[in-house]
Amino acid sequence: MHLPESEIKELAKTHGGSESNTGKAEVQIALFTKRIAHITEHLRSNKKDHHTRRALINLVGKRRRLLDYLKHREISRYRAIISELGIRK
Repeated sequence: MHLPESEIKELAKTHGGSESNTGKAEVQIALFTKRIAHITEHLRSNKKDHHTRRALINLVGKRRRLLDYLKHREISRYRAIISELGIRK
């Protein structure tokens, strides 16, 4: 799934401060979370789609690595993004 540019800008503005700040860790985590939610819904109706399941596992791993990075760099930003997105450790 490719997110529309309007959604990307909206998430960047919400989590990164400006629409063009898509490189910030919080914005990337929010984008991964949005894609993970979409793929999870797809897999509920298409149980045998193993290629998409593999992509989901890769996305969850990328998000986990970004969260770990943020946790070790700035714990306050980590706690804020966890509470905003409702991600559990």
